[in-house]
Amino acid sequence: MLRKGLAVLAISMSVALAGCSGGGESQGAPPPPEVTVATPLVGEVVDWDDFVGRFEAPENVDVKPRVSGYLVGTHFRDGQYVRRGQLLFTIDARPAQAQLDQARAQLVRAQAQAVNARTELARSRTLAEQRAASVEEVEQRQAALRSANADVSAASALLRARQLDIGFTRVLAPISGQVSQRQVDPGNAVTADQTVLTTVVSTNPLHFSFNGSEALLLRFQRQDSSRIGAPVRIKLQDEAQYVHAGRLDFVDNVLNAGSGTIRGRAVVPNPDGFLKPGMMGRLRLASSAPYRALMVPDTAIATDAARRVVYVVDRNSTVGVRPVQLGPLNGNLRVIRSGLGPQDQVIIGGIQRAMPGSKVKTKKGRIAPPTTTEPDAAAPQAPPPSVATSVVPASGR
Repeated sequence: MLRKGLAVLAISMSVALAGCSGGGESQGAPPPPEVTVATPLVGEVVDWDDFVGRFEAPENVDVKPRVSGYLVGTHFRDGQYVRRGQLLFTIDARPAQAQLDQARAQLVRAQAQAVNARTELARSRTLAEQRAASVEEVEQRQAALRSANADVSAASALLRARQLDIGFTRVLAPISGQVSQRQVDPGNAVTADQTVLTTVVSTNPLHFSFNGSEALLLRFQRQDSSRIGAPVRIKLQDEAQYVHAGRLDFVDNVLNAGSGTIRGRAVVPNPDGFLKPGMMGRLRLASSAPYRALMVPDTAIATDAARRVVYVVDRNSTVGVRPVQLGPLNGNLRVIRSGLGPQDQVIIGGIQRAMPGSKVKTKKGRIAPPTTTEPDAAAPQAPPPSVATSVVPASGR
């Protein structure tokens, strides 16, 4: 009986010890950390280069009078849009009208003298046929007629000039565009081709001028010898998006030796006149054709010494490291040039809890298409000055 009791006691103690040992192991092993994984977003993107520039008016004209006189009228509101040929100013036309009347009288007198000279020549020729006049007299009459005809031509030209002066007393808009304020008030004397009355600038379309580096010029020329017509996008200082579209229409033929830059220009439609000459803006010039690319959130990219890496999870729920080559930033997503496949499970959430070689618990996530095309200038991994924008994000992965 004693032995039987001891055996039962030993078995009970063994079971108790086994239970305690198992409970200690379950309390000491923490569960694997949870991370969010998703496959890279696949879509077509376009690379862009950024430039800073200024809007300019294609046409900028100082309105000056063509005749001297006293200004008597203004026929526009400061800052309004005017059409080519619209009346802007009137100058006192009375002096010009008097000169016109005088030129008209001179023409009549010259014409009368020409008629008289023609009659004298005909009379001399008749007398010469009857041997009643000399050949010298006929020649003199012919010279007088030629002189009278020349006087008629001179008087006619003077009359046309005076008629132009009458027309020039009405100062018309030389181009269509927005007029500035008047610089001279009625009652003041103005001088022909000297006094600036106002200015008119064309507003639709506008030019956007910028400077690019020699390195970018060489890259563009090696990619495509003709960049004229390439699409551009522009944003103003208070805009978050590149909402103004245009096209490159001019690249200068000489680089600036001092700055090592070359001047470029884009044409931007401005039908509502919102854009003004002199405004500053940022321009994006397409530097590539649309291409298919993998994109992951920029926050999913880590730094390992001099490398850029992303963390992936394999089929065994083990964290791995993938060195990647980065492309431009597309909104909040980074283009991956190489090092990643379309089916890789990339850690996009909880990356701080992932350790290479450790086990993790995964939760399925989704990489949304970029919500903005604004470049993140503060992103340390951004390879300036390129950015990218999506063209057609792919739904499949």
